[in-house]
Amino acid sequence: MSPEISGEFVTLACIVKTQGRHGEVAAEMHSDVPGRFAAGMKLFALPKSQESRLQETRRELEVEELWPHKGLVVLKFRGVDTMNDAELLIGSELQVPSAERAGLEPGWNYVSDLIGCVVLDHAREIGRIEDVQFGAGEAPLLIVANSAGKKFDVPFAEAYLEDVDTARRQVRMNLPEGLLEVNAPVTAEEKQEQQSERKKRH
Repeated sequence: MSPEISGEFVTLACIVKTQGRHGEVAAEMHSDVPGRFAAGMKLFALPKSQESRLQETRRELEVEELWPHKGLVVLKFRGVDTMNDAELLIGSELQVPSAERAGLEPGWNYVSDLIGCVVLDHAREIGRIEDVQFGAGEAPLLIVANSAGKKFDVPFAEAYLEDVDTARRQVRMNLPEGLLEVNAPVTAEEKQEQQSERKKRH
């Protein structure tokens, strides 16, 4: 699920599953702003179904309680009190009006602003950010694709980050040598080559 700004709304999280028996849901955060959610705040749930999305039918929800859990945030909404109620929300994007975007501390960025930015390792262009994934580690993973279609998983870690220039659509990083080779997903061709090598050995 790509974090995105859709019209007059910005997506802060996506509900991935139910959590508990009393209507709680677990959501994947699409904002790296600390403390972005708070009890009492209003969110708008945009359903997963294509028909609802075309009509932009959003449901207003109020956060009753929240707590972190295994890289996700667990949310209890007022009036969503059963597992059946919670199941209806799975796949929904949790949004706020663009005008309510939180003011950012220096060094923080909206993840939705990173999609489409070019990643530079020193002066070398790696590719463009296609997606951002959460929950795999302490830092979000930037899914970066180069012009040849090869993809890399690049940790969006403060230790590697030099500068984010959203106006120029650039993310400048100082990556450790060999990181891109380690974090490049194996292509279908490479899998076939590996299987051939194994067969030759046996």
